[in-house]
Amino acid sequence: MGGRSRRMAATGLALAVALAANAGCAGQSAAGAPSGRTSTVTAAPSTTPGPDRATPGEIRSGPDRTTPGEIRPGPVIVDPPPKPPTRPPVISYPQAGKGTWSIAAGRSRIAGKAGQLLRYRVAVERGINNVNVAQFADATYSILADPRGWTGGRSWRFQRVGPGDPYDFTLYLATPVTRDQLCGGGRDRYTSCRNGDRVVINVARWAHGVPKYGAPLEVYRQYVVNHEVGHRLGHGHETCPARGRPAPLMQQQTLGLHGCRANPWRIVGGRAYSGPPGVYNDPVPRA
Repeated sequence: MGGRSRRMAATGLALAVALAANAGCAGQSAAGAPSGRTSTVTAAPSTTPGPDRATPGEIRSGPDRTTPGEIRPGPVIVDPPPKPPTRPPVISYPQAGKGTWSIAAGRSRIAGKAGQLLRYRVAVERGINNVNVAQFADATYSILADPRGWTGGRSWRFQRVGPGDPYDFTLYLATPVTRDQLCGGGRDRYTSCRNGDRVVINVARWAHGVPKYGAPLEVYRQYVVNHEVGHRLGHGHETCPARGRPAPLMQQQTLGLHGCRANPWRIVGGRAYSGPPGVYNDPVPRA
């Protein structure tokens, strides 16, 4: 190589060294740059977890946090076991009471919107257990006030009154022997009756209903009250109009249905319902 070539190679080497030195200075921070230039350095995110930092992709769980999809168990609530249905207390009574009475106190509202007003007392014979006079008064008032009964025809209204008030009839709940004394007509002890201004419900029927009636006891109670009060209103006995039809209220349903279905109401299908007048020769069961 000639002398000129050696000088050109040396010059190129010196230039390369100078450029490399400048490149190293450009990588310094602003505080350390000797040239006075500023540069921005973007730090890569740290991959070292700290006390308040999670690594990328990590979900930190604490006392108030759950991981995705996790269901934290709450307090266990145990429902109390269901209570068995309460049964009404069993009505008990002697065959022959003492003939002394508890009379329901106070006055009821007038039941019915039109018609003649009849006032009545409610009396329960002492010695009958688990039917107090207030309960019997409430039950019978609900029956007489029902618009499917005698008030539904807009011919009658009823009001229960207390001791000392004038009244048109008394509704009795009586033991079987006392029933015979109030009703007259000899020994029966099974049915209920109306005798003058006495409307007598036999406690044996109120407590037990009748066999093969085909309806719950509540329905029979509605029937016997409405039937006996119907006699006080001047209605006689009726018979079944046709097999499968509702029994007329004034049919002696206590003794037999004769192909009809049990029915405790005067109003059936929105209209007063009745059957042919008459009675069946049904025997009275032995009490």
